[in-house]
Amino acid sequence: MTTLAHVLPRPSRPNLAERKSLGRPSELGRFLRLNDVIATTGLSHSTIYRMVDAGTFPDRVRLTTQTVGWWQADVAAWIESRRHAT
Repeated sequence: MTTLAHVLPRPSRPNLAERKSLGRPSELGRFLRLNDVIATTGLSHSTIYRMVDAGTFPDRVRLTTQTVGWWQADVAAWIESRRHAT
């Protein structure tokens, strides 16, 4: 006997990125991890860190002993300042 559960494919679980995008961001903003900053700015990780060290990009914030992030509003303000710089 075949049941309906054996015939229908199981719905796939969303991956981590999809689950994050489904979440509700805080009204205060959120921290962006390095991959988010890379995707948002189009800069490479080495360029981001070089600019942070030079003081021309928002500084990272230590979230845990091994994790850093960038405040989303700071990155957005930097992008906006670059748009008006040219």
